[in-house]
Amino acid sequence: MESIDILPFSRDQTEALEEGKEAASRKGGTRQDMATLHNTAARGDFAKTVLMPGDPLRAKFIADNYLENAVLVNNVRGIQGYTGEYKGKRVSVMASGMGIPSIGIYSYELFNMYDVENIIRVGSAGAYDPDLKVRSVVAAMGAFSNSAYGEQFGFQGNLCACASYSLLKAAEEAAGRLNVPLIIGQTYSSDTFYSDRSQIDVLRKLHVLCTEMEAYGLYLNAARAGKNALALLTISDNLSTGDMCTPQEVRETFTQMMEIALEIA
Repeated sequence: MESIDILPFSRDQTEALEEGKEAASRKGGTRQDMATLHNTAARGDFAKTVLMPGDPLRAKFIADNYLENAVLVNNVRGIQGYTGEYKGKRVSVMASGMGIPSIGIYSYELFNMYDVENIIRVGSAGAYDPDLKVRSVVAAMGAFSNSAYGEQFGFQGNLCACASYSLLKAAEEAAGRLNVPLIIGQTYSSDTFYSDRSQIDVLRKLHVLCTEMEAYGLYLNAARAGKNALALLTISDNLSTGDMCTPQEVRETFTQMMEIALEIA
């Protein structure tokens, strides 16, 4: 039998492990209290509900502007995670990075290793519908995708990636209280941002509202873990009309979806 070479940890992985050991030690715990290479938080550092933007700077914006007594609990690879309080409720916010593989890692770990029950994605999306205005808020009831992420679960067929009804209903009710028009429909989670093969015409025929890159993976991870997930999306650009926001506007002015998410956290 051939021997198998075990590769050493990279510098980033080694630093993450050491940070985790130090964090656990400060809390009077052990290495086992820090569950992963991607997260230096100890178990118990995250609330039961986590808001999950893609952009780490949006996570910081939410913590700075909405959470009281916010504490940075993770910053491995710049993926900032904070826990604080909103209207007396303990709430966390942590970035996911871009794409299904990235949110796949972070949401899996939060659900399965940090005992998180609910993840609410608060992200941006590009509209297919020409009548869907920039800054409109969409709740993704389900997610189409060209991703192979679902093949790992072993189902011989097409998986249905859906939001949790309890969170979707709560978001609709909260939006009503906040007087925010909430559009409920399907999103398309693409594995590619730049592509030689456009799916836009097909997806428009299927009345898919918008496109982003994470909801499909989040919904499947939630289903597998028996947990809850919802993607709240603000339209950053319209692929039909050409209207679009600046990156700073995307980060700092999409507050309505943040407030809906915080209300149901």
